[in-house]
Amino acid sequence: MTGHAAGSGAALLPVVAAVLYEWSSLRVPRWPPWRAAAFMLGCATLVLGLALPVHDFTGHAAQHLLVAMVAPIGLVLGAPVTLLLNALPLPAARRLSGLLRSRPVRLVSHPLCALTLTAGGLALLYLTPLYAHSLADPALHDATTVHFVLSGFLFAWVVAGSDPAPHRPSVPARLILLGVAIAVHAGLSQLLYAGALVHVPATEADRQAGATLMYYGGDLAELALALLVVQSRATTRKVSSFGSAASGRIIPAASPARR
Repeated sequence: MTGHAAGSGAALLPVVAAVLYEWSSLRVPRWPPWRAAAFMLGCATLVLGLALPVHDFTGHAAQHLLVAMVAPIGLVLGAPVTLLLNALPLPAARRLSGLLRSRPVRLVSHPLCALTLTAGGLALLYLTPLYAHSLADPALHDATTVHFVLSGFLFAWVVAGSDPAPHRPSVPARLILLGVAIAVHAGLSQLLYAGALVHVPATEADRQAGATLMYYGGDLAELALALLVVQSRATTRKVSSFGSAASGRIIPAASPARR
């Protein structure tokens, strides 16, 4: 089996994000250090995951766990959109706010779309020959990796982020959405362990080790997301209040969570 790490293009994503975040935090007085630390930890996790050589399915499972499930938690805790809205010059911040309200962003950030992109993408990868093809095609491997990085962040942002989001349902609805994602992830992990319906060219021991890592590691990441969902309403209010107090701006608050 051919193994490779993600290409340099994918590996540049977290580096650029970290530099932009640091630049923004220097422009916003009293930005919470713990948010900056969380975001940098998320970026470091991305770098680690993207640099991980994928020589077998277990390595692939570890990479997916890091870049698509663990790293997004730190990234959304950093509230990067709120930070950027406060760091940019006011005209640019207004344009960014308008972009967040645009139809394409509203469509892709709809909870059901975010769920489809992350959980549906995972099903497509393993229940079709896509994963097998990605082993022999570095460009396809990079494309699928970038997809899971972005879809993982999108899902975490929509479900548990404190940044502004066009569609953010109530806390119970988000927990249900997360429950569906957990069920899909657990079901695919079990199919991988059993070797049923999946297209994964790997030895039985390798496939089962990767499936076990995805199952239990995914449970921990999803539990962390659930905890963030439960306390997200209070966090959202604090971030929005900070934005107005720290920079004198009125930033678009996230859709209020309905209970």
